[in-house]
Amino acid sequence: MFHVKHGEAPQAPPEAAEVFGARLEDAEKYVRVLAGAGIERGLIGPKEIDRLWERHVLNSAAVAELIEDDETVVDVGSGAGLPGIPMALAKPAARIVLVEPLLRRAEFLTEVVGELGLDVTVVRGRAEEKSVRQQIGEIDAVTSRAVASLDKLARWCLPMVRDGGRMLAMKGERAEEEVVEHRRVLNSLGVVDLRVVKCGVNYLTPPATVVVARRGTRSSRTSRSARPNRSEQ
Repeated sequence: MFHVKHGEAPQAPPEAAEVFGARLEDAEKYVRVLAGAGIERGLIGPKEIDRLWERHVLNSAAVAELIEDDETVVDVGSGAGLPGIPMALAKPAARIVLVEPLLRRAEFLTEVVGELGLDVTVVRGRAEEKSVRQQIGEIDAVTSRAVASLDKLARWCLPMVRDGGRMLAMKGERAEEEVVEHRRVLNSLGVVDLRVVKCGVNYLTPPATVVVARRGTRSSRTSRSARPNRSEQ
């Protein structure tokens, strides 16, 4: 159990009640854990305490707008549980899996999940590992936050996703540039719909920026690969 001192974490803003509903108290407990054990274990920088709600927890929870209640979602490189744990609190009917390769972080995530009473699975490993994919099975969406460039994320994450599923990559100001830069790579990996979406527009300034890459069905990928390229015409 985490030892949490009262007063060391910022108070929840009014928007948090609308975002987390009945799980608001758990979201507040999570913020206190981040402000305590999260900093002590080097998962959150000490300068981030005052920005835990807006920049980290609410920002992460906003991605839940792109998830349906009955979907299975994997958060790769979960670290301190961002965005996976806020998503699980905001969308409790979804099945959330946290994938983290580092032992100390995976142990932290397991403790947090137990402390908050979340029905969330923690898997230690990397998204590209076959054993991890076998353990998780077919999924509807995969999320990430500050993990890698868009092309690397696509190579790691898209093979995990079912036909028609999505990669939801949280990005910053360069999201549009990354989409332009890596569009060809993503298309070659079977992406049929690539766009930048703003989440949490009603309560975040700036909103969360998410690159949504939808994987095509087998038939659409076969159709695309069968088209002659310009050099063959």
